[in-house]
Amino acid sequence: MSNENTLPEHADVRANFITHIIDEDLASGKHDKVYTRFPPEPNGYLHIGHAKSICLNFGIAEDYQGLCNLRFDDTNPVKEDVEYVESIKQDVQWLGFKWEGEPRYASDYFDQLYGYAIELIEKGLAYVCELSPEEMREYRGTLTEAGKNSPYRDRTVAENLALFEKMKNGEFAEGKASLRAKIDMASPFMVMRDPVLYRIKFASHHQTGEKWCIYPMYDFTHCISDAIERITHSLCTLEFQDNRRLYDWVLDNISIERPLPHQYEFSRLNLEYTLTSKRKLLKLVQDKIVDGWNDPRMPTISGLRRRGYTPASLREFARRIGVTKQDNVVEYSALEACIREDLNENAPRAMAVINPLKIVIENFGEKEILTAPNHPNREEMGVRELPFTRELYIDEADFREEANKQYKRLVLGKEVRLRNAYVIKAERVEKDENGKITTVYCSYDPETLGKNPSDGRKVKGVIQWVSAEDHLPAEFRIYDKLFTVANPSAAESLEEVLNPNSLVIKHGVVEKSLINAQAEKAYQFEREGYYCLDSKDGKADNLVFNLTVSLKESVAF
Repeated sequence: MSNENTLPEHADVRANFITHIIDEDLASGKHDKVYTRFPPEPNGYLHIGHAKSICLNFGIAEDYQGLCNLRFDDTNPVKEDVEYVESIKQDVQWLGFKWEGEPRYASDYFDQLYGYAIELIEKGLAYVCELSPEEMREYRGTLTEAGKNSPYRDRTVAENLALFEKMKNGEFAEGKASLRAKIDMASPFMVMRDPVLYRIKFASHHQTGEKWCIYPMYDFTHCISDAIERITHSLCTLEFQDNRRLYDWVLDNISIERPLPHQYEFSRLNLEYTLTSKRKLLKLVQDKIVDGWNDPRMPTISGLRRRGYTPASLREFARRIGVTKQDNVVEYSALEACIREDLNENAPRAMAVINPLKIVIENFGEKEILTAPNHPNREEMGVRELPFTRELYIDEADFREEANKQYKRLVLGKEVRLRNAYVIKAERVEKDENGKITTVYCSYDPETLGKNPSDGRKVKGVIQWVSAEDHLPAEFRIYDKLFTVANPSAAESLEEVLNPNSLVIKHGVVEKSLINAQAEKAYQFEREGYYCLDSKDGKADNLVFNLTVSLKESVAF
């Protein structure tokens, strides 16, 4: 096998059983090029599970210098919308992938699909059935009992052609007729018990308008679309494993160009504390439990983007979890580790005070402009200016009147260093009528900017601060997992396992340099976590920052 077709060591996709198959196919000459596709149904926004599939299909195409199509499985106009089409395009591009040519649609092939349905009827392999959906389920049988033939199964070819034409012309009501494959009602595989190929839906289609009132089913459409597009390796999740029999049956019984594509199945992504059912995610949106499909608590790609996740972190997550045939559940911390590592390396630093407590440095004079690196280990990221004034804000948690030796922050009568600034000492406090500390009065050592005290005093703690006189007010949205249990899909009611603290809102201050903060670009707020400007509500005159991820792995519920 030539080196150009071998999976490179730096590949987006780790070697797995699919890449081994591809290697063998290329070595044997079965294929001389790899052609994959990503076929989402535009009935909702893409989620983290789709990200795995995107990275696999597009990643394999990239790694083998092949091609990958974006094809919308738009066979159910009742649940589909152009909004979903556009969001899917955006998500794929944001992840860093490019599809071959223009986006494709299953609806592009409706005329051809109709022709192949006619061919199956003419071969005596499909028939128009007038059983109701309820009757069809009854006739289908169970996992332990064979089904029974429809009373309409033995219609003549001429009858079926005429009835199928009536279906196409809108002469049947919805649910009154369907086109079914004639296979085997006693098959041990339910999918092969005369599956429906076409059903009637009087609904306008976002691509074809009012042209059709019959729409092909996924199992009929998908395999033919793959064959039309000359896909070599059709990658699906494990729930479609039995459907591969129907995939092959359809292609084997129509006169379509050979060689035929082959379907391979891999395990879907199951991630702790999340849902990857578009139906259940849609319910969260419709019930206004979340702020739309792109709520930062949602496992959608757009929600993760709004929260500050990066394309690189999601691609790395998909690479790390790999591709197998074994169902497993991935710990949420594995996803957080990927974004934390990315941002630790690439996010600029800034200072924010989420729970402000005023301090007054009594022996300080005029405002000074200090400088601080935007990243401690990357000089190329430059520096920023920090106004240092007599009155500052520190976080309430960074001061105590009394504390043990393990507390490394500001304590009454003791010293601490302000990040990128001076050493200060807490001298006295002022309280309100309820005994709450409102102001801490301090002194500072003017000889400690960028260096330790000259007399050898050891100052161990470092805390963040923001000028009380020259700052920007900000809202902080502190996000946590949306659910309190690792497997919310198993709960009888989603409402019962919702985390009441999945969003906590605080109001504080940030340093002035964040006036130019960019939406969805994460910053490390020193000692607080990684935050990004919210793309929906955040703007220069109304800063709203979303917590992307904590600095360290958080403890589970």
